This record gives sequence, structure tokens and C-alpha cells, in this order.
Amino acid sequence: MLSLEDYPQRYELANELHARPSPALSAPVTAVYLAVKCPDHAASRDRDQDRAHLIDLLDRFGAPHPSPDANHYFGTIGRHHLKWEQHTEFVTYTVFADGVASRAFEPAAFDVFPEDWLQQAPGKRVTSIHLRVDLMPDTEAEMNDVLRNWFVAESVAATWVLDRAAMVAGDFRIDTAGHIRFTAFVDKTAGPRRIGRIVQRLCEIETYKSMSMLGLPPARHLQARLGHLDGELTKLVGAMSRDDEAPEATLDELLQISSELEDLTAATSFRLSATKAYEALVNQRIQALREERFMGRQTMSEFMMRRYDPAMRTIKSAERLLGSMAQRAMRAGDLLRTRVDVQRSEQNQALLEGMNRRADMQLRLQETVEGLSVVAISYYAVSLAGYLAYPLTELLGISKGMLTAALTLPVVALVWWGVRRIRHSIGT
Repeated sequence: MLSLEDYPQRYELANELHARPSPALSAPVTAVYLAVKCPDHAASRDRDQDRAHLIDLLDRFGAPHPSPDANHYFGTIGRHHLKWEQHTEFVTYTVFADGVASRAFEPAAFDVFPEDWLQQAPGKRVTSIHLRVDLMPDTEAEMNDVLRNWFVAESVAATWVLDRAAMVAGDFRIDTAGHIRFTAFVDKTAGPRRIGRIVQRLCEIETYKSMSMLGLPPARHLQARLGHLDGELTKLVGAMSRDDEAPEATLDELLQISSELEDLTAATSFRLSATKAYEALVNQRIQALREERFMGRQTMSEFMMRRYDPAMRTIKSAERLLGSMAQRAMRAGDLLRTRVDVQRSEQNQALLEGMNRRADMQLRLQETVEGLSVVAISYYAVSLAGYLAYPLTELLGISKGMLTAALTLPVVALVWWGVRRIRHSIGT
């Protein structure tokens, strides 16, 4: 043992890789499967309610409880084996019973889930699966006859899997009891772990397919709403080129559209992202089966290509359209803001030119007032200087009028010089 301290989650993370092994099953065996999802905010649901619902079922059979923080469980309930798993958005219950009923897909197999217990489930059923595993008949024709009797011919997908270790089939239709039907005919040499993996893959394909399809209704609603917003956005862009209304009003309308697009993005981003993740899991699980065509029938991958992929393309198209419109609105907003800025710049330029003209007029008026002020001040200054110099008339032998005339020009010049000095000192 090394004396190096382990990272706190080392054992927890290592054990997580081995926490959900495939069940070991021997044919013939019947599996009933139930996936339950909370209708709203499933990813942030109270997971203690999921465990409490599991414990309620275990108590009815006197089975031991899981650990308090467990997100998976495997145990025995009565004559059956139960596998419980808690996922990001849903929980699954799989019950395995040895043997198969004489009547194919007998609804009574689901009686292992008590009716009152089902009604108390903290969520709604996403899907339920009735899976019948039996030994392979001697001929392919016998299996083909069984498929004609058990499944809808138009929809059935049948394929060899895992190097012909088994032939699996299902029509992905909900039967009268409310379940999806699958069957698997396994070779006598197939081991229990391989049979368990086949059963688990079929359940995962149906579950992830159903979870990904939850994105289709929001995508269709999104497309309808985006079609309306696209018309409004096109109208606004056209109004920008025609100058039909004030840019400020157009900008307000554009901001409303951008705000609604952001709301739509926030409301649908999780569902659309989850859909892509679930779609990838569906395709991955089908690839893991290593399909080979059975008697000319469509494989599961072909079924998905024809029936499932169009729905996924619709969802992806809605997501791309939402992103494209958000980009268009952003570009239109940038153009409109640029246009508003240019107009405001022109208005500011005109305002500055007007201010310059008013400043010139004010300067001329000031110069005019300054000239009048010099005249007025000079008039009073000459009068005062005349009174002051009148006693000199007798000494100089001139008249008062001559003295006043002699004082006028020097006084006016002195007043003009004084006013100029005052204006210069104020300007500096």
C-alpha cells in the first residue's frame, strides 16, 4: 500500500463504473419495465421522493432498503428480481420473472406493480415495456410467423443482433394495455450476461427514444411562433430601408422581438439540448447491437431512419431557426443602432453649427454694445473732464466749447483703450 493520500472521491468514482451492471438472465424470462418522469422541472426534482416511492414498493414485499444516497438498486421482491435506476430526468423500474406466459404479452405481468402504488408515483409514465425473451425456434420461418401474429406488420423491426446470438423485434407501438412490446429469441449458447445486455439495450433504446421525442411538441410550437416573429422581423427590416417610421420606434419594436427570442431560447434550450443527447444515446445503443438483416425485414436502425429521424430533424431545424433568428435580430439591431447614431451625429453637427452661428451673432452684438458703451462712457467722461478743466479757460484764453472739443478725442481714446483692456483680461 502506498502511503499517498487518496483523492476524496477516488473510490466513489471508480465504483460508479461498476454500479449499473447488466442483469444476468436465462431464457425464457419476462421483463416488465416502467420509466417515470416528473412533468415539470424533472432535472431539479426532489429525488428523495423517488427513493421513498421505491422503499414503499420494497416494503410491500419485505425487501431490504437501498442506501440513503443510492441512485440504483438491484434486489429480490417476492418471486421477481427488481432493478431500479435514478437518472437525470426520470427513474426506471425493471422487474424480471423467470419463464414466459402461454399467452404472449399477458398484461397480468405488470401486476407486480400495485395499482395504488402506481397512483402515488411522483411523476408520469414516459414509457412502459413488456419484453418477452425465449429460446430460439429451430427455423427462421417459425420466428417470422410469430412476428406476424404479435406485431403490426407495417411497423415491426426485426434484426439479428450480437453476431446472431439473438433475434430481437418490436413495432414501437403502444398496445391495448398501454405498453411497448419487444421480443427476443436467444440462441441456446448465449450466456446470461449477453441476454441481460440485450434486454437492457432494448429498454434503453425505447426509453431514450421516448425522452428525445419530448422535444417535438415544444419544437413545433417554437416553429409556429418563430414563423410569426420572422414576419415581424422582416417587416421591421423593410421599414428600416424605407424610413417608414422613426428609428427610435423601430428600435423599440426590435428590442421586443429580441426579448421574446431570448425568452424562447431560455424556455427551450434545456429540452432541445436534452433531445440531442438522448438521440445520440439511441443511435449508440442501436449500433452496440451490431444488427444483421432478418428475412428481409427492416432493422431497428432503418426504422429509426424512417420514423424517428424526421422528428429529430424537425427539432434540430427549430433549434437552428431560433439561433438564426436571434442572429438576424442582433444584426438588425446593430444596423439600426448605427443608423440612429449617424442621425444623432448629424443632429449634433447641426446643433453645433447653430451654436456657432449664435456665437458669431453674440460676438457681433457684443462688439456693437461695446461700441455704444464707449460712446456713452465717453460722453459722460468728456462732460466730467470739461467740468474739471473749465477753470483753465480764462488762463488759456479759450472758450468752454473749444476746451470741450480738445478733450473729446483724448477721452474717447482713453475710454476705448480701457474697455479693450477689460475685455482682454476677462478673455484670458
